[in-house]
Amino acid sequence: MASSTSTLTSRLFSSSSTLRRRLPLVGAFCMLTLGFSNLCTPLYSSALKTGSKLGSRFSFKSSHSIRMEGNTNNTTVPSIVVYVTVPNKEAGKKLAESIVSEKLAACVNRVPGIESVYQWEGKIQTDSEELLIIKTRQSLLEALTEHVKANHEYDVPEVISLPITGGNLKYLEWLKESTRE
Repeated sequence: MASSTSTLTSRLFSSSSTLRRRLPLVGAFCMLTLGFSNLCTPLYSSALKTGSKLGSRFSFKSSHSIRMEGNTNNTTVPSIVVYVTVPNKEAGKKLAESIVSEKLAACVNRVPGIESVYQWEGKIQTDSEELLIIKTRQSLLEALTEHVKANHEYDVPEVISLPITGGNLKYLEWLKESTRE
């Protein structure tokens, strides 16, 4: 990895004009691919070593430091983001409010106007839906899933969880305080 990183670094930052053009792209790439900290950190470090004033405008953290921020303090708990789709605005409002009032989540974002394409009963279907983005404790996933299944119009509601691997420590503390244990 080190030799390929060195080669890539030298190709990306071969001149100061190249640096000015490519540093924002590398920064954006690194922000989008947090799992590649051993690639992004050396690339960005090389850009800063050139002495470019452009490099000082950016204050990226490596994915390691982003992840560690949420894990170094015992005031947070393992947390997740859960996606649930609902058929319309009214169903989204009702389900979101019931989830928060039951303290199954700290926050539910409602994203209107999504279009889902899926296969159901052997046919391709397309439906307008609303997406619920739910932030909660990992330990509440089973209870949240049961709540969604009991209060959802669909036979098989979407309930998909993704881990929160880091973020704003104050927000993660608030998430813990706003949900039941």
